[in-house]
Amino acid sequence: MIENAAVLPETVAQKLRADIIAQRDAPGSAITESAVALRFGVARPTARIAIDRLVADGILRREAHRAARVPELSYDDVLDLFDTRSIVETAAMAALAEAGAIPAEALAAHRALTATDDFAHHDIQFHRALVAGQPSSRLTRLHELLMGEVELCIGQVQSAQLITAHEVAEQHQGILDAITAGDAATAERLTRDHILGARDRLLTHLDTDTDLDSDS
Repeated sequence: MIENAAVLPETVAQKLRADIIAQRDAPGSAITESAVALRFGVARPTARIAIDRLVADGILRREAHRAARVPELSYDDVLDLFDTRSIVETAAMAALAEAGAIPAEALAAHRALTATDDFAHHDIQFHRALVAGQPSSRLTRLHELLMGEVELCIGQVQSAQLITAHEVAEQHQGILDAITAGDAATAERLTRDHILGARDRLLTHLDTDTDLDSDS
């Protein structure tokens, strides 16, 4: 248990977030205050704060008078989410390319990507850092509205082994090279290909799962 009570809810939220992204809490799972308190050895008010933070981030959903649950994203949800994300991120990469500068946080996440099989966290941090590094605060806020659900999708991509960390790192490197060269058109194209490629792999996986369920 962490001694500093001031950071405890955030620590619980981070650990719970990691469990959800890694599919240790599957889509549709109920996340109750009592279960979180027991899992992390904390008081229920601390568990409540952690859950509230993940609800605010889109990692969990909660209806009135019901326990929070891990969202079950449909085919149409994924399609809409990745298409919207592509619009936001291509605009951000073009803005970065015009400046020719890459945020240090993005480079750190890129370097860490292949250091572990659990690449989802570093992939997410890479994209967040790039978008946060461009000049429009409104674009950053739009991106953050999407990223909770995007994290859930990236977790599914990793869990189902739809792409490797080395493939992701190679795609990221192409985007970084285009930004450094000031080539906005290439940065936009590679970003779009990267995002929509992951979308297509996930949609194919969801289709396959649906077909298997129908046959059983």
